[in-house]
Amino acid sequence: MMYRLLAASLVLGLYHSSAQSQGAIDDDADKLLHAMSSYLGGLKAATFDYDTDQDIVDRQGQKLQYSASGTIAISRPDKLHVTRIGPFADIEAILNGKSISLYGRGLNVYSQMESPEATIDAGLEEFRMSTGLDAAGADLLAADPYALLTETAEEGRFVGNAFVGGVECDHLAFRTDTVDWQIWIRKGEQPLPVKYVITSKWVTGAPEYSVRLTNWNVDPAIDKSVFEFSPPAGARKIEQIGSDAIGDVILEDAQ
Repeated sequence: MMYRLLAASLVLGLYHSSAQSQGAIDDDADKLLHAMSSYLGGLKAATFDYDTDQDIVDRQGQKLQYSASGTIAISRPDKLHVTRIGPFADIEAILNGKSISLYGRGLNVYSQMESPEATIDAGLEEFRMSTGLDAAGADLLAADPYALLTETAEEGRFVGNAFVGGVECDHLAFRTDTVDWQIWIRKGEQPLPVKYVITSKWVTGAPEYSVRLTNWNVDPAIDKSVFEFSPPAGARKIEQIGSDAIGDVILEDAQ
């Protein structure tokens, strides 16, 4: 029996495909991205909400946009809690330095894999290697977002000032071999990302993935229980996790 949760179940994702290192990134863009990365990587804990929009081009060539919302809590170096609710799933994911747990509330099924002493970076990479799924937004959650974000960048520039949700931001735009991506960073003493857009250049219809990050708390009091997972009553454990052609998470019963 096969159960489906939702695409890219963790949070946001920049797909790396070119081995080329960063090239023509202008000084302003480089400085602003470095500042954001240093600030994010230096946070011991944080919580925020997010809203995502993901374009899918169907077999008839029509572009459809699927939206989802959720929450994220991180406690460095090894704890991450993510919720996501969208048109196809209501999921929860927990990484705590001991295991990685994925729970589908609507279906009351879960999967769990051991991840001893893993940092957030290592745990997300282990999840990707084990399932073939890229964790949405994992680059922004890394200890050094700058290194991952610019790994395949061929060029980058400061576009100008902008406002997102009433927040004044610096707007940056970058290009890689396969995608263009943009990021809007809050101005001021807390250079936090507030919007992130990825455009697939060579896919029919140039589908986009976008996320808005809101309600940041950079000094939260997070209860330790948030990062522990106990299967609810009646929940069934699923042994296999995978993804289909459009990125849906697939939990497959061993029966």
